[in-house]
Amino acid sequence: MQSARAIELLERQRSVGRQLQTENEDSAEFTKWRRDTEIAIEHIFGVESRNVTDFKSVSYTLNVWISGMPESAWHRAYVEGLRKADAILASMIDEVREYDLGGGEDVGSPDQLSLIEKLCLRFHAVARQLQARHADRETLSIEDEYDVQDLLHALLRLHFDDIRPEEWTPSYAGSSARVDFLLKNERIVIEVKKTRSSLRPGKLGEELIVDRARYGHHPDCDTLVCFVYDPEARIGNPVGLERDLENHSGKRKVQVIVAPKT
Repeated sequence: MQSARAIELLERQRSVGRQLQTENEDSAEFTKWRRDTEIAIEHIFGVESRNVTDFKSVSYTLNVWISGMPESAWHRAYVEGLRKADAILASMIDEVREYDLGGGEDVGSPDQLSLIEKLCLRFHAVARQLQARHADRETLSIEDEYDVQDLLHALLRLHFDDIRPEEWTPSYAGSSARVDFLLKNERIVIEVKKTRSSLRPGKLGEELIVDRARYGHHPDCDTLVCFVYDPEARIGNPVGLERDLENHSGKRKVQVIVAPKT
């Protein structure tokens, strides 16, 4: 990634963070900012970098509660955490300016991943719109994972040229499997899941953990995107599922997107 782009992303997250002081740690706005910032840092400096560790170490709550403390103490701790995070982001910007990231745009850049994330988050709206055809003409109904793959493939065609569906993965644990989509030039693999009555959140999590390990052996995969389409809201805590599966020690970047989240 170019240094100018990295500085732009970090400055943007600093700006958003400063606007969150009137919120609290449980707010959706703070949750999104924290996740977006972690992803940006990972793509700029690397998943296992000190920069990621420093940012994740910031606490936004009281570590010790003493009887008689006013309720405002919780908010002060939250604001103090935001200030520490801002200082860390400022230091990262200085680091980029001082040492330069060099080179051109990396594959699997934040722009490309943000675009894929947007397509996934808007997928349900597109699927619903397809049902409102003129004169009740036949349309695509999203009944299973194959339907999700077909529609997502069409949406990806708007932005990516080389999309390779159902590429074989190398053997893992004695077996191989097909990936749903490989964006060859971007070195991004996209795996698609659709929730159903027979696929409970626990089982879904187990499948994604296996996928995460399997695709770690794919020679053309630097980033794995797992899109979980959940139109019936079967997943009670989608943000928790995303964060749990994205938190791993592997070298490949993993991004999990559950949508819609209503």
